[in-house]
Amino acid sequence: MKIIIKKTDETTFPGDALILPLSEEDNIRPYKEIDEKLNGLLKKIIDSGEFSGKQNEISLLHTGGKIKPLRVLLIGLGKRNEVTRDKMRQAGGKACSYLRNLNVRDVALSTRTITSLKLMPADFAEGGLLSLYRFEKYKKEELTGGLKSITILSSKDLKKEMKWTKAAAAATHLARDLVNTPSNDMTPSVLVKYAQSLEKVSIRVIERNRAEKLGLGAYLSVARGSAEPPKFIVITYKKKNIPPIALIGKSITFDSGGISLKPARGMELMKYDMAGGAAVLGVMKAASEMDLPLHIIAVLPATENLPGGRASKPGDVVRTMEGKSIEIISTDAEGRLALADAIEYVKKFKPSAIIDIATLTGACSIALGNEAIAMMGNDDSLMRKIEKASEDTGERVWQMPLFDEYKDYIKSDIADLKNSSGRSGSLVTSGYFLKEFAGNTSWVHLDIAGTAWTGKERPYIPVGATGSGVRLLISFLRNLQK
Repeated sequence: MKIIIKKTDETTFPGDALILPLSEEDNIRPYKEIDEKLNGLLKKIIDSGEFSGKQNEISLLHTGGKIKPLRVLLIGLGKRNEVTRDKMRQAGGKACSYLRNLNVRDVALSTRTITSLKLMPADFAEGGLLSLYRFEKYKKEELTGGLKSITILSSKDLKKEMKWTKAAAAATHLARDLVNTPSNDMTPSVLVKYAQSLEKVSIRVIERNRAEKLGLGAYLSVARGSAEPPKFIVITYKKKNIPPIALIGKSITFDSGGISLKPARGMELMKYDMAGGAAVLGVMKAASEMDLPLHIIAVLPATENLPGGRASKPGDVVRTMEGKSIEIISTDAEGRLALADAIEYVKKFKPSAIIDIATLTGACSIALGNEAIAMMGNDDSLMRKIEKASEDTGERVWQMPLFDEYKDYIKSDIADLKNSSGRSGSLVTSGYFLKEFAGNTSWVHLDIAGTAWTGKERPYIPVGATGSGVRLLISFLRNLQK
């Protein structure tokens, strides 16, 4: 969808629909002159109780030629003093998806009621862009129609914010595409091709033989059961000669659980276990497009986790790049094995911070449902910066504890560590396991197991892959330059 910024009278916009946001307190006052040209129709709708301005409430009317736009769409914002950036995104998503279903093509947004609210027009547009995502790759007949443009009726200079809005939405759509793609078409080798398509970055792919020489034994233990070759993907973006930020995305392109096999029910969704890697690719796409003045190193330790004659078994002991030994209690706790080696690998670049993002534990969904990303780390300052990005983007994070006592949960009788301690505290013990490899480097772990996929449509999130973490990390990186 194209975004146009233009100052013009709402009644002269020659398009299919005019969107008028209204809070519960606004009544018709902000649009009095528009209503006069519509012979009081807006006031009648509000006075009748058909529209009250409640959050995401919608009312559509045809203008009958009284003004240039063919339709007027009222969208509710809720109570004015409770309007947030994310509620504005929701309004944009609700309005644009509603109009798309009517095969409306060109719409305009009046900003009269929202100009006093910082960045709200951009947030509305972002919600609209995110809501219009469709995954049609495997449909014989492509869906027709859809919004082609939204014109923001404003005299303010919104070009910079709209550019960021489009970049963040495109990055999120890329991540959604990657996660929605079935695992037979989204192998580690295919992930390499997507990484190589990024601009302004350098790519290094560490193949199995080289990974063995580097000592990436924990990562390689996950790959043993699969016929697909593992690919340890390293992406470098350097616009400034400073210590890098390291981003690590879990990239298990299909997770059967290995020998510790998952139940058959729902296993088809385990294509989503590379959502962390997909998020990192989306972030790198936006960073390069927007020329962020940063130094970023991204790592995607990509592989499948399958049973097989050569697969790792419960009870096996493997070693990481730095020589730590890990007893494998469950082959279905494989993500932390791949991430452990990735964390140790990026430490050689002396990063200022490491952020890993992963669909790591089912316990994350048990603790937080599908409403928030679980966050753990060893640096409170870094976590506060991520919380600020969370406020900006509406991608909720919730900090979990890493008490010293959790170290006892991952002690092994025969190795330095074990990769699973059972159900008790499994969300935080997985984080503590990773903490052991971060050492003194500033580090944060983001568990997106509960947020990377949704079975329920939301105002700007369709069913399927959500692109969780993409906008969060883009906002975090963008804030670093301010």
